[in-house]
Amino acid sequence: MKKITVALLSGGISSEREVSKKSGDQVFDALDKTKYDVIRYDPRSDLLRLVSDSANIDVALIILHGQYGEDGTVQGLLDLLDIPYQGSGVLGSAVAMNKLASKLLFEKSGLPVPPYMVIKRGDPVDPETCERRLGMPLVIKPVSGGSSIGVSIVKTGESFMEAVKTAFSYDDTLLIEAFIKGVEITGAVIGNDKLEALPIVEIIPDKNYEFFDYTAKYTAGATREICPARIDESLEIKAREFAKTAHKALFCRGYSRTDMILAGKDIYLLETNTIPGMTATSLLPRAAKTAGISFGGLLDTLIELGMDGRGKKPDKKKALAGE
Repeated sequence: MKKITVALLSGGISSEREVSKKSGDQVFDALDKTKYDVIRYDPRSDLLRLVSDSANIDVALIILHGQYGEDGTVQGLLDLLDIPYQGSGVLGSAVAMNKLASKLLFEKSGLPVPPYMVIKRGDPVDPETCERRLGMPLVIKPVSGGSSIGVSIVKTGESFMEAVKTAFSYDDTLLIEAFIKGVEITGAVIGNDKLEALPIVEIIPDKNYEFFDYTAKYTAGATREICPARIDESLEIKAREFAKTAHKALFCRGYSRTDMILAGKDIYLLETNTIPGMTATSLLPRAAKTAGISFGGLLDTLIELGMDGRGKKPDKKKALAGE
């Protein structure tokens, strides 16, 4: 049986480059080399080589996070090159990367989100107005990006402007959200037309961290991740359904992971990740393992889903020539 040639994309130029490189290393190690010929590409330096090799590539695995990787840009390039790939296309990737667009579509689909305000660079910013409308503490975050980069929890008016300044260093538009105190959970979904919701993961950052920020995410031992989550069965079912609804609302494909806050009996959606962390111990692979799916088996499934409906098209030159 002929091997499948896989282009493994990791690294890139976003602020999450190092995370992407580590994920790419573990994905490379886990891919079954009896099934796949794996060629690695770093978009920071290898885009011309990717274009040159495109005719011989069967499928791409995009293990990129943040802008210029998870936001639809690389997906659009692969579409132009006629290379199938795992995960969401241009539309789903772009919408999910923009937290404001995501919130609007969540609300349209009847999904609950924390109360929020939007501030653009140059707008007047009044901490007292924000506190009056949303209360305190507040969560201030850039609209685009991932891994909680640029996110702050503000507990006093004095720290408000510094948090705004930090967030504006990553984006021209910010979200200011009411802080919802509760249990952080996340729900992963796999599938194209038929969706499977994986077991919910409970996230418990160390007491030294206020929330599941960048350091808590990527520092060994900084966070406990429990799967299945220690929540009532009815809430587990509800969270899984919310994850599937979010996946569909944002036009996702292949897989996604939606982060939520459980406050009492209420669940609030925060955001959806179209390329979740993909080390063997990341949240989605952890949920898959609980469901009986190995890391290598998960990668096999994502490749199959990526090629489903995205097979190589007939030669375009021949098609135009009427051959």
